[in-house]
Amino acid sequence: MATFVMLGKYSPEALRQISAERTEKFVKTIAELGGSVRAMFATLGEVDLVLIVDLPGIEQAAKASVVVSKDTGIHFSTHPAIAVKDFDQLVG
Repeated sequence: MATFVMLGKYSPEALRQISAERTEKFVKTIAELGGSVRAMFATLGEVDLVLIVDLPGIEQAAKASVVVSKDTGIHFSTHPAIAVKDFDQLVG
């Protein structure tokens, strides 16, 4: 399982459609792709959402990013995340 950080930016339409049901649908979509949601944060500034998800691989992360963007109107930038201790071993 790999960890990904999904950074989201609301469109004006997506802002009008904020709901607990939409959040639940996101969690279900990640589960259907074989993953799980670790954490979800709403933030202030350039990024509106920070989502931490575990997925089997990059293909599922790409699909999640596109599917959720299409369903919600939220633009997502999805990034693989490596624990610093693991990164240190890889490059050190």
